[in-house]
Amino acid sequence: MRLRPWPGRPDVVGDDLAFLAGGGAAARMIRERDWSGHPLGSPGTWPTELRTALSLVLNSPESMILAWGPGLHFFFNDAYAPLLGPRLAWATGERFDVVWADAWEQAKPIIDDAFAGRSRRFDDLPWKLGTDRGPADTWFSFSYSRVLDGEGRVAGLFVFTNETTARVLGDKALRESEEHFRQTVELNPQVPWTCDPEGNITSYSHRWLDLTGQAPGEPDGAGWAKALHPDDLEPTAAVFAVRLASGEPVDVDYRIRIAATGEYRWQRTRAYPRRDEAGAIIRWYGVVEDVHDRKLAEAALRESEEELRLVVESARDHVILTTDTGGVITRWSAGAQAVLGWFPEEAVGQHLALIFTPEDRERGADLREIATAARDGCAADGRWHLAKDGRRVFLSGSVHPLPPDAQGRPRGFLKVARDETARIHAEEARRASEAQLRLVADALPLLVSFVDSSLTYRFANAAYRDWFDRSPEEVVGRTIPDLVDGADLRTRLPYIERALAGTPVRMDLPWPWLDGRRRIADVRYEPRRDASGAVDGFYVFVQDVTAQRDAEAGLVAERDRLWDLSEDLLVNADYEGRLLRVSPSWTVLLGRDEETLLTRPYGEIVHPDDFPVVMQALLDMRASGKPVRFENRVEAADGTWRWVAWKLAPEPGGERLTGVGRDVTAERETAEERARLEEQLRQAQKMEAVGQLTGGLAHDFNNLLAGISGSLELMQTRLSQGRLTDLDRYMTAAQGASKRAAALTHRLLAFSRRQTLDPKPTNVNALVSGMEELIRRTVGPAIAVEVVGASGLWPALVDPHQLENALLNLCINARDAMPEGGRITVETANKWLDAHAAPKLDIPPGQYLSLCVTDTGTGMGPEVIAKAFEPFFTTKPLGQGTGLGLSMIYGFAKQSGGQVRIYSEVGEGTTVCIYLPRHHGAVDGDDPLAGLGEVRRAEQGETVLVVDDEPTVRMLVTEVLEDLGYIAIEAADSASGLKVLQSDVRIDLLVTDVGLPGGMNGRQMADAGRERRPRLKVLFITGYAENAVVGNGHLDPGMAVLTKPFVVETLGVRIREMIANG
Repeated sequence: MRLRPWPGRPDVVGDDLAFLAGGGAAARMIRERDWSGHPLGSPGTWPTELRTALSLVLNSPESMILAWGPGLHFFFNDAYAPLLGPRLAWATGERFDVVWADAWEQAKPIIDDAFAGRSRRFDDLPWKLGTDRGPADTWFSFSYSRVLDGEGRVAGLFVFTNETTARVLGDKALRESEEHFRQTVELNPQVPWTCDPEGNITSYSHRWLDLTGQAPGEPDGAGWAKALHPDDLEPTAAVFAVRLASGEPVDVDYRIRIAATGEYRWQRTRAYPRRDEAGAIIRWYGVVEDVHDRKLAEAALRESEEELRLVVESARDHVILTTDTGGVITRWSAGAQAVLGWFPEEAVGQHLALIFTPEDRERGADLREIATAARDGCAADGRWHLAKDGRRVFLSGSVHPLPPDAQGRPRGFLKVARDETARIHAEEARRASEAQLRLVADALPLLVSFVDSSLTYRFANAAYRDWFDRSPEEVVGRTIPDLVDGADLRTRLPYIERALAGTPVRMDLPWPWLDGRRRIADVRYEPRRDASGAVDGFYVFVQDVTAQRDAEAGLVAERDRLWDLSEDLLVNADYEGRLLRVSPSWTVLLGRDEETLLTRPYGEIVHPDDFPVVMQALLDMRASGKPVRFENRVEAADGTWRWVAWKLAPEPGGERLTGVGRDVTAERETAEERARLEEQLRQAQKMEAVGQLTGGLAHDFNNLLAGISGSLELMQTRLSQGRLTDLDRYMTAAQGASKRAAALTHRLLAFSRRQTLDPKPTNVNALVSGMEELIRRTVGPAIAVEVVGASGLWPALVDPHQLENALLNLCINARDAMPEGGRITVETANKWLDAHAAPKLDIPPGQYLSLCVTDTGTGMGPEVIAKAFEPFFTTKPLGQGTGLGLSMIYGFAKQSGGQVRIYSEVGEGTTVCIYLPRHHGAVDGDDPLAGLGEVRRAEQGETVLVVDDEPTVRMLVTEVLEDLGYIAIEAADSASGLKVLQSDVRIDLLVTDVGLPGGMNGRQMADAGRERRPRLKVLFITGYAENAVVGNGHLDPGMAVLTKPFVVETLGVRIREMIANG
């Protein structure tokens, strides 16, 4: 919009320029200018609006411009004057487009927007400011807003300026400081950490996780202590407890387990507290350094983690407002709205107390500020204020009285204040950041500094006192040549050039102590790059490694001495199996000289059966980079084989390996002999159990034989008499006695045989019931036997014969504990073992069934219980026990996935419980006659060869076969049977005894027959235990076993099934 020209106005009589009071040099320039012919006329004739606005500008400590009238005539205050440079002398009253002719095209659209009510603001614009030393780089913020007269018409333009150079440079310095700190910590080889006042870890370098193998979050709180050596936990905790309580610095050494190698290495932790203004500890800052080399004369650097930075809020705008004489707000600028949040219509009419905090209002700070301004002409204002949304904003500025009105009456006050909240926060953050950087850097046992591209130190830690006898303050700002000169500087310059070229550098340098003592320094230069990627300097890390280097030299000599003296086989080799270096012990063990060993591949002296094991171990180690263990046989010069247990580890670079081997030949032979003897003892233990049975069994068999022979004699008598009515009763009695005799024989053979575990789904209640009679006869009439079987008992997957053996052994032990008689209770139960109960039994949580044997005998004390499962331990008199019973039961239970526990007190009896995992499958039926029905007859021509040296058995089997329609061929020994098998006669099934005369047993004859008839089916019938047929522990397909005595119907069904399934 266009400004209307000012109407003419008569001159005011007298010097009416009081509105220029306090305006300084700018006001003086107005007074001294010649206003003749000027469009605004003489100052005395200017309108009140111009005078008021100009008085505000001239008296403000902030940089301001006022452009008035259609020509935008230019006025400024003293704070703005430096920006005018050479224009200063003539700018007062000149047109805006003349004063800033070179910027008018850029300013014109902004001014038009302001006149249209769209005020504009520009932050942190760079400005080349002329000074007595030439142009200087500065930064300013500008805002443009219109000035309305009393009738609401545009009268002029108000431009507010604010120099932001200090803040811009401060922000830049803060960013550089933060980046400097970040890179310093990032390149630090140590492990920094922090904890709260109670000692709970709150942050740590990722390096700790790499070293210990702990997962992220696991070291939090007290979790870091899990990595410590068990012997160091208590003393370390004691040091921390004392230091945390006293506030004194922490300095403690302990060992941690290194995940990569499994070794424990010594570490040193040092920490310093950070305190608040009241002196209370708010946080601990510490570092962990590897001092294993100091303890054992070796040193290693560890990287450290970057500390968290505090972010500084950006700067805010200015607040400009006016009040009446009572402090009621009359004007509210756009800046005040932006900073404090109230719109002009919300703020105007409110008391100035609106923006004061409750505590300042309570103290009367708002009224006192106005009273001071009225009395002294100015009231400084630097305090926290209240924003609309409840935020607190720190404003720094002043309050001035407005020029009086035309009648000389006070008009109110002007408040101009800058939002310095961000600056205060930034200063606090900068101080905290610098304090953290200094605290961490000074805690490190290293010399740490940063040197820029001009070789000037920009940062140095406290270690410079020890290395240069200079404080950090004395170092920063000086150059490397200032501190290092002569030959030392010439030595370093090539490395410095490489670092400034972007290449990290590391070297050992002689660096004597200040008192002349010898010292070796590990020196590192790590380049730093700016945002563009250019190297702007490098970090310096220096550590005393004198002890480490001396130790390394000594270790080399010690290693060579140990190499020559070692009795183990020491070797360096490659992954192709070439031996590169061997110790003298190779020659001692194998009788091969070093030259022969180094010229032959290792594979040539490895046993062929072990070669795949060796190659797989090498492949695994090369793939994983981790050590491997294995055993293989190596051929000695005399042709014998030696067992060697190896541990191999890869060397750095991935091309070679180092190993140590131990001759374990004697150990293996001893172990094999021990296993053989233990097997013999186990069999002897079984036979001991059989011996326990024989007394009762002899009596039982006499009774059974009497029943059988008596029934047969009565049958013969009745037949001779022609009386047939009682034959069925005598026959039933004889058959019943023979079946009971067969059952007892089967039990006896099961206990005495050798066998491996053959797990089957087993009904334990049925097994116990089947054993009950045998147990009663074994323990004798003086001991009562009670069986309590749980209803719904879960099945178990076990070897039923081994479980029977275990149960009988437990009952025999119970009997022996009750020499005067007593009671044995055999009880089964289902058990749910949760995560609390299962660990007590040393088994996983889950569903189990228990088989417990309880006696009322003498009981056992804790010392006996502790040894009860040890092999060969027994409390029985010499010659009455092997001491293997409970040991074998324990082994059987563990092998079956369960456990055994003893519960006993002296004089109170004993309970032994076997816990077995629940089996979720079905249990096979045990009745050999179940499902027997009408046996299907033979097909035309089906032929069975029967081989048995007992004519009665041969006759019985032949009769059954002929009744079923089979053609039966008989043979009395293995030689006759083999001739038939090797002939062309059709044979559909071979039925044979195991123990046969003729040079071969039944199994050998069957195997020989299968060479001619590969698909020959074989049914073994034997009076021995079934396992006697197996030999190697397995029956081939198409073979089955039937033990004597057997039911005739069972024989028929088995023969028919085997032929039909073929």
